[in-house]
Amino acid sequence: MMTNLFSVFDPSTSVLNLSLNWISTILGLTLIPSIYWFMPSRYTLIWNKILLTLHNEFKTLLGPTGHAGSTFMFISLFSLILFNNFLGLFPYVFTSSSHLTLTLALALPLWLSFMIYGWINHTQHMFAHLVPQGTPAVLMPFMVCIETISNVIRPGTLAVRLAANMIAGHLLLTLLGNTGPSLTYSILSLLIVAQIALLVLESAVAIIQSYVFAVLSTLYSSEVN
Repeated sequence: MMTNLFSVFDPSTSVLNLSLNWISTILGLTLIPSIYWFMPSRYTLIWNKILLTLHNEFKTLLGPTGHAGSTFMFISLFSLILFNNFLGLFPYVFTSSSHLTLTLALALPLWLSFMIYGWINHTQHMFAHLVPQGTPAVLMPFMVCIETISNVIRPGTLAVRLAANMIAGHLLLTLLGNTGPSLTYSILSLLIVAQIALLVLESAVAIIQSYVFAVLSTLYSSEVN
């Protein structure tokens, strides 16, 4: 019996007081195509095409000042979040990306590393970012406060955006699914159609949110160079 609406997101599987739900985070590794196949499959070719497209786009966002190989970090981040979001749509699979424990653990170290690197190596550039070009002298103190606050809340917005989008879709699916037993057959058929449409929408959200997380992380890193 579900006592709380959000209890569907609680880790509930445990052996010897160890939560096994978080193992679902690395289940996406099983979907990565093997590089040792003699002839690549169509799935391998499609995945390689996606990675190449992301590599070119992230390289453009980073610009000429970006460090070589940094795009692979953001591609790996995109892949991890994408697999987690997709696997969470399957029944009885724990959605780890709907918890701030995971999303903050991804966003906070990234943002901290960008900030530490920027303030140590490009201090003057980081100070210049606090005051947009053409700001009147009277508004400069306010702009510094606003830019500082917007910079500090970046990891929080990254983490909350991903977790909230995952929670919202799953909650809607759960709420509609719980009304099924009390409905007539005619209305139940409409409910099934609505659930399928929501599942398609959630699949799109899973892709979009992983892409947004990776792109925003790339943009944040490009600002410190």
